[in-house]
Amino acid sequence: MDRMKVIASADQNWGIGFGSRLLAHIPEDLKFFKEMTMGNVVIMGRKTLESLPGRQPLAGRENFVVTHNLSYQVKGAAVVHNIQELLQGLAPHAGKEVYVIGGGDIYLQMLDLCDTAYITKISHAYQADVFFPNLDERKEWELAVSGREQVSAANGLKYRFLTYRRRKHSHLWMV
Repeated sequence: MDRMKVIASADQNWGIGFGSRLLAHIPEDLKFFKEMTMGNVVIMGRKTLESLPGRQPLAGRENFVVTHNLSYQVKGAAVVHNIQELLQGLAPHAGKEVYVIGGGDIYLQMLDLCDTAYITKISHAYQADVFFPNLDERKEWELAVSGREQVSAANGLKYRFLTYRRRKHSHLWMV
């Protein structure tokens, strides 16, 4: 299987949520998220699923929910309990893009399995209780694409679409 991708919206301090809710509502970001993930596979934690409208899986996508709760079930999603079980469940979906969509614990657990991170970076600092790993401070990641700053027509928030890529490791030895 190819490496997975991460997709998230983060404020200038890498905050992604507060009280089980997103920090900001940016319709352009939601449109980008839908375009990227539609027809593909999404991986999320239980709290992220329960924060979605109607507490339901995302339509038009294969949904995987990771939870430690062995009795947890949700119609329209595959429920798995650890990364090994998740990887086994993903096997039949080879050829589809796989996106890790949150929350904080799932991002931390899955980041090493990802090679691309699509981050909508909001030019504002919010009160947050969940954070995305700061990719600018991680040597294995580099900013590959920085879109121009945009302003949301809905609320005037400034944001930009960023793409980070996992660095290719070079093992050249000097003789």
